[in-house]
Amino acid sequence: MSTAAAPVRTLRAGTVLADLLPASRVRDVALVAGGAALTGLAAQLSVPVPGSPVPVSGQTFAALLVGTALGARRGFLSLALYAVVGMAGVPWFAQGSSGYAMPSFGYILGMLLAATVVGALARRGADRSVLRTAGTMVLGSAVIYAVGVPYLALATGMTLGQAVAAGLIPFLIGDALKAALAMGALPAAWKLVGRKG
Repeated sequence: MSTAAAPVRTLRAGTVLADLLPASRVRDVALVAGGAALTGLAAQLSVPVPGSPVPVSGQTFAALLVGTALGARRGFLSLALYAVVGMAGVPWFAQGSSGYAMPSFGYILGMLLAATVVGALARRGADRSVLRTAGTMVLGSAVIYAVGVPYLALATGMTLGQAVAAGLIPFLIGDALKAALAMGALPAAWKLVGRKG
């Protein structure tokens, strides 16, 4: 006598949120372009920080969200598209800026790397619980600063200590809030589709 249970829909290992959409090249192109556009739109939510050439903006949150939701490859391509189009003159970096001759450009390079790192971690389930998502966002932010702060020091002639004071310390509270948003949003998205890892 067979006691076959109803089939349970599970995701194969290595799935990110974007993989829940039907697979196609058109999907991947749309996701990459959409991630770049989301980052560009979020960058317009920016506030100058007194004493710093780096504004508080939504682009870091968007970059980490894009990397986590799309996975490493698509996240990298999306942030690379964002960077290349902005360097070509589209004013969608923070505060409507463009180009690469700005002290904060290192953060954009850091976002490209961070999107890849958090995307790789998301493929290992790092976005499916609150604590793992928190760790993923902290690591992604650390990657952004690891590139952005030294670049800021080189671009402005600041010492590393001055660059940390101007390009890291003022942003920690905002980064904590962004991590808290991600900690709620990403695991909730997995619960919504009923496919927790």
